[in-house]
Formats: sequence, structure tokens, C-alpha cells
Amino acid sequence: MANDVPKTQGSAQVLRKQANWEELYFYQKSNVLYQLTFVFTQRFLTRGDRTIDQMVQAARSGKQNIVEGSADGVTSTEMELKLLNVARSSIKELKEDYEDYIVSRHLERWGQQHARYDGMLKFCRQHNSIDDYQAYFEKWSDEEMANIALTLCHMVDRMMTTYEKQLEDTFIKEGGIKERMTAARLGYRTNQREEIARLKQELEQANRRIVELEERLRKAGVAL
Repeated sequence: MANDVPKTQGSAQVLRKQANWEELYFYQKSNVLYQLTFVFTQRFLTRGDRTIDQMVQAARSGKQNIVEGSADGVTSTEMELKLLNVARSSIKELKEDYEDYIVSRHLERWGQQHARYDGMLKFCRQHNSIDDYQAYFEKWSDEEMANIALTLCHMVDRMMTTYEKQLEDTFIKEGGIKERMTAARLGYRTNQREEIARLKQELEQANRRIVELEERLRKAGVAL
């Protein structure tokens, strides 16, 4: 996505370059979460259960707010951070629903001592694309899907925490759009002043050269 704005030498860039959200691992995993949750609710929850809409909407909100935050981040780091926080809140809400499902159905939450924990963790770490998961959506049991979803929720939240910290550091260093616009204006004015000073210096040098040439011509007896 080409969102770079040309800038003159020495000036500040007003608009930030938009992150390619499709390449963000936490977005890719959030997309998997949404698709997995849609299938999970269709397979294992009774039609008419309000939890279906709650889980699907929470999963969708997590994914969509990452996209919107990335787009808004071009002009406002503050807005991007707010939308990413909304996304994290939605993912946490989804995590609660999966945990409630496991508890209420007396299923097992796969902790570090579980025989399949390491394999599950390795699979979720190594795979981000929906294509890597989709083939299992109709094969996994509800316990398997719920534990995979919980692992993805945890990973997305942790990745987003790191990403938000980087954005906060950038905001502290570069400021928001108002600060960048001010810097750009100051940079433009500085460039103008430097250019005027350079031209004045060249004019003074040219005038001195003319005086020197005129003096040489007079000494040579050339009428001016």
C-alpha cells in the first residue's frame, strides 16, 4: 500500500506509512480466530443461543479493529492505539467465552502438563494462515477447537501488546499529526531561509567578482 508522501530534503513527513496489516502475524491469527469461531459456534452451540452472536462478533471485532487501526494510523497514532485496544478487548472477551464453554461442558483445559500441549503450541506458533487450519475445522472436537482458540487468543494479545509498545515509543519520539505538521512547516520555512541565504551569498560573490573585473579593465585601459 503506497501511502508515502514525497518530502523535500530536511523536512518532516506529515503522514505515517501505513502498516501492511495483512502481513502482521497477529492479524493473520485473528483472522484464523474469526473463521474458527464461526465454525465452532455452528457445530457445537445450539441455534438460538445468544452466545453464538457474542462469540462471532467478538472475533470479528478483533480482526476488523486491527484493519481499521492500521488505516487510521496513517494520520493518527492515537486513534490506531485506541482501535488496537478495542481489538484486544474483543479478543479477551472471546477468550472468556471459550473458557466458559470448557468449564460448563466439563472439558479439559490443556495446560503445560497435558500430553498435547507442546504440539498444540508448536502448531499455533508456526502457522498463521487460515489455509493451515481450515482442513481441521470439521475434524477437531469441541475440546480441541476451544483449546486451539484459547492459545491463539493468548498469542494475539501478547503480539499486540508488543506492537502497541512500539507505537507508543514512536508517538513519544515523533508526536501525532499536529506535531508532524508543525515540524513539516518549520522544516519548509527553514529550507526557505537557507535557500535565501544561499542566494544572497552567491549574489554578493557575483558583485565582488564584477568589481574585480571592472578594476582589471580600468587598469588595462579599457573604457567601461
